[in-house]
Amino acid sequence: MNTAWLFPGQASQKVGMGSDLYQNTELGQSYFDLANSIMGCDIQSIIFEGPQETLKQTQYTQPAIYIVSVIIGKLLLEKGLRPAALAGHSLGEYSALAIGEAFDFGTGLNLVKVRAENMAQAGRLQEGSMAAIIGLDDDRVTDLCNDYSGEGIVVAANFNSPGQVVISGTPEAVTTVMTTAKSNGARMAAPLNVSGAFHSPLMAPAREALAVELNSIQISDSNYPIYANVNAQPNTLGLKIKDLLLRQLENPVLWSQTITAMSNQGIAAFMEVGPGKVLQGLNKRINRQIPVSGIESIAQIEAIHV
Repeated sequence: MNTAWLFPGQASQKVGMGSDLYQNTELGQSYFDLANSIMGCDIQSIIFEGPQETLKQTQYTQPAIYIVSVIIGKLLLEKGLRPAALAGHSLGEYSALAIGEAFDFGTGLNLVKVRAENMAQAGRLQEGSMAAIIGLDDDRVTDLCNDYSGEGIVVAANFNSPGQVVISGTPEAVTTVMTTAKSNGARMAAPLNVSGAFHSPLMAPAREALAVELNSIQISDSNYPIYANVNAQPNTLGLKIKDLLLRQLENPVLWSQTITAMSNQGIAAFMEVGPGKVLQGLNKRINRQIPVSGIESIAQIEAIHV
């Protein structure tokens, strides 16, 4: 069966994730040890023991999810499974690229570290917020953002599933559009617990540091098609990956469009590879006809019969 592997982004973290991978696999042990060295801190104990308040800080959350997701993906490859295609939600795109061997685990973790630290720094430089708008179609939410004429900016940042769009921008602008969305029939407009206005022009300060890091490494062609967040199109070319990753910082995540494109191009099943079930939930809202499962533990990996 043509199965695509999907990799989660920020908000899928939980204290204790991946500890079974460390305890029961050589690969998990070596990757967690390497991660501590690359991060310059005990990221392993933050992931395994928390506290939750520390783990949910952007500079730790993104590397933590990447580490656990890539270990699971590599163990699945070791088991003999092969994806028909890959995609990742925001940060998850880096996990997908590591599994496609566009870069190795350590190179990818260093990129994620730079990305996360500079996104957190951008959030400190310019206060930003995000909110989920539930119950309006994509175009309506985009129009409400475009029609905003007050101080600051607000944009549509994540097209997660039909009727679920996340907006991002300066706090006053986001609050205003939340209110407007409700008066235009949105079922819900809820603020998200984030440290900045991700996937908006307010992330511009992070782009320069990420560009320097990206330009210092060699990116190979991917072994599998990877659907990019910024255009919902498959790509294997290393030459294009740097540009796609840089554009991703300030542009919306076209997740709903990505899953639809994959379905239209022959993907018959999806598997979320990494902690949590966020993407499984979104997939069921995007296309309930296509089966979706998840792998986040060594027990689930061992239960697979190839």
